[in-house]
Amino acid sequence: MKARGLAGVAEQFTLGYVGSALTGHEQRKGMLVLPYLRPAGGPHAVATIRFRCIANECVKDEEGAYLAPTRKENHRGHGKYLTLPGDMPRLFNTPSLTIDTPFVVITEGEFDAMAWESVEVPAIAYQGTSSWRDHFTLPLLGFGTVYVIADGDKPGIEAAEKLAAQLPNAKVIVLGDGHDSNSYLHKFGAAALRERIGLN
Repeated sequence: MKARGLAGVAEQFTLGYVGSALTGHEQRKGMLVLPYLRPAGGPHAVATIRFRCIANECVKDEEGAYLAPTRKENHRGHGKYLTLPGDMPRLFNTPSLTIDTPFVVITEGEFDAMAWESVEVPAIAYQGTSSWRDHFTLPLLGFGTVYVIADGDKPGIEAAEKLAAQLPNAKVIVLGDGHDSNSYLHKFGAAALRERIGLN
């Protein structure tokens, strides 16, 4: 998280690490834990958990430097993420939907939502282009503007435009040059990221 420039929000999102796994969960050992928190908190505050591979051979180069956020990681033979068996697609960081604000940002991926939150912009994330569900649009209709962030490549732009077509209050923001929100923040800084949606 420090290498991504997101150490400051790790506690806000109650991120964890699987140091030792329960029986039946051994394949998650050594992974980062991404809780999906419900706004109301309480005994059922965690709606679900996703696990993110952070194995050195996948996330570091030969010199031991982290590849992300500016270079592609090398996850071979497995995906970057694991979800709980039978879990359904969900929105990440739904507490941002309860803040009194005229706008919200939507990203593809949890780290990108964290990047926006680190610069004090409310943001939610979906888990990938095939994970969007029709009922996700309903809580977004009350915002004046929903900024749909497009990763700076053709698939990212197409996914953002497809999503924005479902929201009458959406504006697509293209980051360009192959950037996602996290890499854009890392390269250009907090002020530049905020400026992408017209904030100073």
